[in-house]
Parts: sequence; structure tokens; C-alpha cells
Amino acid sequence: MRERPAARHGLISEVAREAGVSVSTVSKVLHGRPDVGASTRARVEALLAEHGSASPAGSPPRTILAVFRDLAGPYTLEVARGIVNGAADQHAHVTIGMTNRQSISRWLDECNALGALGMILVISMLAELDQQRIVEQHLPVVLVDPLSEPTIEIPSVGVTNWNGGRTAVQHLLTLGHRRIGILAGRPHSVAGAARLHGYRAALGEAGIPVDPALVKPSDFDFDEAVEAATQLLALPEPPTAVFAASDVQALGALEAARRSGRSVPDDLSVVSFDDTAVAVMASPPLTAVRQPFEDVGRVAARTLVQLADGIAPAVPRMELATRLVVRESTGAPGPRST
Repeated sequence: MRERPAARHGLISEVAREAGVSVSTVSKVLHGRPDVGASTRARVEALLAEHGSASPAGSPPRTILAVFRDLAGPYTLEVARGIVNGAADQHAHVTIGMTNRQSISRWLDECNALGALGMILVISMLAELDQQRIVEQHLPVVLVDPLSEPTIEIPSVGVTNWNGGRTAVQHLLTLGHRRIGILAGRPHSVAGAARLHGYRAALGEAGIPVDPALVKPSDFDFDEAVEAATQLLALPEPPTAVFAASDVQALGALEAARRSGRSVPDDLSVVSFDDTAVAVMASPPLTAVRQPFEDVGRVAARTLVQLADGIAPAVPRMELATRLVVRESTGAPGPRST
């Protein structure tokens, strides 16, 4: 039977103490990393064998459980690819599940039953009881873009959402737009709220008051975005530009513009957040704030393996930088705005 994560923590700490090395050195030996001296490696491997833990060559494949809300959108596929590649870097395999099919509590049970190293939870709401269980039982869990703010004991990985939102709106302001709408994310989403705050900050820095009529919260959903963007474009004084909090919402804005007879970017500029593969395939291709999905997945996988080996992350919240990619969906305000 595979070691439980909590037992593995204790084993690695004990071997590190007996060998007179750091926990990270024992972890490197377990993972077959090359950057450990031959004598140190031999000493650690001997102690691991003495404690009943095989070296990597004799171990069964290690598993990471990655659980998503669903597998429907481009964001999910991009992050999943990063997690799979990151797990491969750590000599681990990935099993994927969904919270719309089974509760997080049940997935925690299954994680133990599988003998997995731990679980990466992507864009899901973590209930207080689940958080308490993770902390009390020392379960290795890493959150990616959690919908709710987690307790500080549970590490999370995301991007600079506030700065990304601010950068997107600053781009539109630089082009000359002054009436800018936003298709915001879910009101309870940590990432969505940060992007909205970035929108507000950019307008405030430009001396432009936020018009509540231009703020349309919705799920990261195409149909909801079409409806919300249609409402924006039907205002007596419609926006000349829209910042969408996700690529899917940006596609909804493009569709709403098409239905209303508006040309993008001549009549309406659209800037997105995500920059998944669909951003380039959109018509016109979307100006977007790019999330480093591959790096997010790799960091999440690496952090999970370190947790399983008893190594706590340096900080509880890891944020990776975003950057703006300018394409054809944004331009100066057109004739309709003059």
C-alpha cells in the first residue's frame, strides 16, 4: 500500500535529520534529481531503504489528483495542460476529476483511496469544513484561482489579476476611450473581483468616475456575456470599448456587437483577459491580457509535490505576472462615439 501523505512528511523529515541534510535534499533524491552529490545520495538512499521507502526507480508511478469545476472552457484545457506537463517534470501522473460530478469532500476521500500525493483544485469554492479538514489532516492541497479566499494554511496559485485588469483599461484609455464598459466575472470570484478592482483603479487614475451602468457582472459564460454586452450597447450612451474578464466573455461581446450592427474595432473596441487559443482565432483576433497558463500549472504541480514531501511554500499565495498582447480588436474610438 502507498504511503499516506502525512506519513510521507514524517519519513522525509526523519531521514533528513538522520542524514544531516535538508528536507529539500531528501526530496531531490526521492525524485531522482541530478543535483545531489554521490556520497550524499548514497547516504540518503540507504536511509530511505532502511525506513522502507524505495528509490524512484523501484517506486510505483506517483499520482496527482487535479479536480476542476468542469472541463468545458478553453481556460480549463490550458491549465490542465500545464498541470500535466508540470507533473511530468516531477515524475508524476495526473488523474482528472470534476466537482460538478462529485463533491470536494468526496474527492478528498478518493485522493486518499488512490494513494495520490495530493490534490490540485482549480476554480472551485472550498467550503469551510473542507478547509478545516485539509488543515487539520495536513492534506497536500494546492488551489488554482479559488473562487473564495482560502485560509492562509492552504497555498494557492494565480496571476496578477488586479494589475492585468488595470493594464487592459489603461490600454483603452491610451487609445482615447473614456466610456469603457466591463463584463466582470462572478461577484464572489477572487480573480474576477481583482480584475474589476483593476478596472476601477485605471479609471480612477485617469480621473474618470465609474458609471455603475457600465459594470455588468456575470459568470464566465458566453450566453450570459452576450446578454450583458447587449444591455451595455443598448444604453442611451453606450460604451465605445468593453473590457471582458475572460476570453469567453469577450467572444460574447463580439457576438453582441455583430447583432447590433457594430464593427469591431471601428465602432467598439474589445479587450479580453486570458489569451487562450480562442483569442487568436476570434474575428477579429482579440487584444488580451495573457495568463501564463503553462507556468501556473507547472507551479501548482511543483508546489503540490513539495507539500507531499513536507516542504512548505515560501509564500501562501503565488502570483505570476500577466502581460498585454495587442491584436486587432482594439483601436481609437470610431465615428459613433463622436
